[in-house]
Amino acid sequence: MRPDTASPSPVPFHAAVEHSEPDEPEVIEELDETLAKIREKTFDNSGHARRSVHAKAHGVLHARLTVLPGLPEALAQGLFAQPGSYDAIMRFSTNPGDVLDDKVSLPRGLGLKILGVPGARLPGSEGDSTQNFVFADSPVFAAPTAKKFLGNLKPLAATTDVAEGAKKALSATLQVAERVVEAFGGQSGKLISLGGHAPTHVLGATFFTGAALRHGGYIAKLSLAPASAALQALAGQKVDLDDRPNGLREEVVRFMAAHGAEWDLRVQLCTDLEKMPVEDASVEWPQDESPYVTVARLVAPPQAAWSEAIAAVSEDGLFFSPWRGLAAHQPLGNVMRARKLAYERSAQFRAERNGTAVREPSELPAGLR
Repeated sequence: MRPDTASPSPVPFHAAVEHSEPDEPEVIEELDETLAKIREKTFDNSGHARRSVHAKAHGVLHARLTVLPGLPEALAQGLFAQPGSYDAIMRFSTNPGDVLDDKVSLPRGLGLKILGVPGARLPGSEGDSTQNFVFADSPVFAAPTAKKFLGNLKPLAATTDVAEGAKKALSATLQVAERVVEAFGGQSGKLISLGGHAPTHVLGATFFTGAALRHGGYIAKLSLAPASAALQALAGQKVDLDDRPNGLREEVVRFMAAHGAEWDLRVQLCTDLEKMPVEDASVEWPQDESPYVTVARLVAPPQAAWSEAIAAVSEDGLFFSPWRGLAAHQPLGNVMRARKLAYERSAQFRAERNGTAVREPSELPAGLR
């Protein structure tokens, strides 16, 4: 398999592509305080500390990432500078901080952790050898900045203790509303984020970083798209969730027991800072001007996608932060900068409350092999 042609004239990375707002430190601190209320409430209710966001996993896989040979210079950056293969961990989830019945249908996330990656590190991850990427099944983030996201998060945080039945009823209503919007050629990120996501198979989704990262000497967004035929057949496939509170996980487990899965890891280079802004994560970069280009293949063999042993490793011992990785893939923009503190404090909270170390692995943990 040969890579596609690289996008023309990528914008070189330079520090001036980022512009911090004067109140950014205060906003980031308030954002974490709001997330802390979620994790503290769920801990009080369950006696077990969970992630502030993406608390419910639908499957955890071990996989192998292979960087393609012969990439053009603009794509052959950082992790992708040389052909090679690496062990990887994939965690599929939905975004709330409380663990809900899958009938409350919300956007999906994917944490990807690549192991044994050499190179200069981001501050705070100097002792690690991993590269983390975090994805969601939307090409854009739900808000342009952390400040706007905070405004959206506060009312959602207040629903952490709301009865699950009420959330399921709201989700059903929002799914109908979203179908009406889509029937007229649109899509409402607001409706989807509040519970209007279609009840589709998690493994059929295409995932995106949404926000920008350095791509060595350039700027990019990343995407992970189904590549194997069996996986592509799941795109848009509805899942019957009646009386199946963990139906999404059951479908992931069923599929991975019988099939392997392959994804293309793709890069979209920034070619125009006006049309492809770094600081506004809600803007979709036009693919007709800079398409996503495959730089690596991710392959997961048939395997158990969930078990008590897997949960012990992934839910208590791992966290996924884009700030744990290579300096060549530095997260960029306000939303990405806000994630650093929030993800680190969430991991610290789980470690302290559960009495289990949360750290970056140097090899595949025994529970995932």
